Amino acid sequence: MPASPRRTGRWIALLAIVLAFGLLGLRGIWDPDEGRYTNVAMHMLDRGDWVYPHRSDEVGHWTKPPLTYWAIAGSVATFGRNPWAARLPAALAFLLCTWLVWRIARRLVPGGEDQAALAFATMAMPFGASQLITTDFLLAGWETLAMWAFVEARWGEPARARQWGLLLWAAFALAFLTKGPPGLLPLVAMLAFDLLQPRGQRGRLFGFAGPALFLLLAAPWFVVVMLGTPGLFHYMIGDEVVNRIATNEFRRFGTWYGWLQVYVPTLLLGTLPWTPALLRWARRLPADVRGWWRAPQRRREQREWLLPTLWLLLPLLVFCLSRSRLPLYILPLFPALALLVAMQRRREGRGLPDWRAIAGWALLLLVLNLAASQWRTHKDAGEWAKAIRERVQGPITEVCFVSDMARYGLHLEMGAEVEKLSILPEPGDRGIDRVNDSDIAQELAEREPGLVWITKQEKWPQVQARILALGYRPVVQGTPYYGRVSFRVLPAAGG
Repeated sequence: MPASPRRTGRWIALLAIVLAFGLLGLRGIWDPDEGRYTNVAMHMLDRGDWVYPHRSDEVGHWTKPPLTYWAIAGSVATFGRNPWAARLPAALAFLLCTWLVWRIARRLVPGGEDQAALAFATMAMPFGASQLITTDFLLAGWETLAMWAFVEARWGEPARARQWGLLLWAAFALAFLTKGPPGLLPLVAMLAFDLLQPRGQRGRLFGFAGPALFLLLAAPWFVVVMLGTPGLFHYMIGDEVVNRIATNEFRRFGTWYGWLQVYVPTLLLGTLPWTPALLRWARRLPADVRGWWRAPQRRREQREWLLPTLWLLLPLLVFCLSRSRLPLYILPLFPALALLVAMQRRREGRGLPDWRAIAGWALLLLVLNLAASQWRTHKDAGEWAKAIRERVQGPITEVCFVSDMARYGLHLEMGAEVEKLSILPEPGDRGIDRVNDSDIAQELAEREPGLVWITKQEKWPQVQARILALGYRPVVQGTPYYGRVSFRVLPAAGG
């Protein structure tokens, strides 16, 4: 690396930009996750309704608050309907986190800011997540912004603490609008940190102005949609919060040992190539914790170590206790890990790694990303769009998946609405979180032009029989694709 600190920072910034944007739009939208988020965002653009998220014209989508959809829709409206634009918010959040880690490190580990930023930018997990469309990187960005404000309020000029406090609560409001209550987890670490400081040196987090700003920014959307959508409050609290924490309803590694299956590999592999430094830190952690527990003055003297440790461990404990676990849930903890890497290497007297090793690792990350873009998978909505256009003649305004996983990514890739249908009507009130948008009979009754229908080959006889019974005639279009039959539906002869 160049000797000049300024030049070093520029090289790190350039490296982060190359990693973020180098191959961002090379592959199509991958279902189900990328397709689900882009589909809702496209509905916002198509309908002009930025308040009520929809997965189809008939069905709302309430699994997440709207900020991720707003970001994707705004990017696509600006840069065009393509995967690059849809992934741009995640890439920008990656760069924001890299910069914020650098800023936080200036306070907590002076002289190690370049190392902290470099560690975050080149860790496997943040890089991989920056190429995906999820809520998690936007959430990481807002949470890290809140932590930077907290650090500046505690380590910076006391006269500006109030302004930093307002930024902290504004950042938490954006985090809450991105993923709801999980966005407030760093607040637990901040409160614990203040409680562990000597009484006269504790800051204030709960004055009037900060929480009031939080409510002013975060509450209006929730109030509007809950008043306008019966049952939504119960769904958001019961299903999206309580059931994710306390039950295995979502079947996301909900066994008692599920955290070992998910988070241990994520931490070991996701922090490469910096994992050895974190393992050395972890070996010293029990001794550090004993010292902090027994000697309050030591907590004050080592508060730069205490804060990132609490930032990492307290939310991680919550994620381990929750019975819904996925690797990306702990992405917002990686800024804390990058800080700990820089602090550990500074404690050991290690400087920045050799630039050739870093360049080689970065090249490996880009090569792996390139290989992923060339991987043929049935989840690639871009390939599905090509296959459908090759098989189906005429205009396509909607694609209906019957008794199959809906490829919602086609909404972005083709500009066509996507719906998931059941073969037979579903009894009773299907509720806010219903699985299917409608059924075959309802869709046929709408008599919309430009429909393409897709179903699994093994379901084809049942689907064909149902359509014939309703007085219509299914016409197969081309050859099957990934075991799916594409077809149009025409009125029966003489109908």
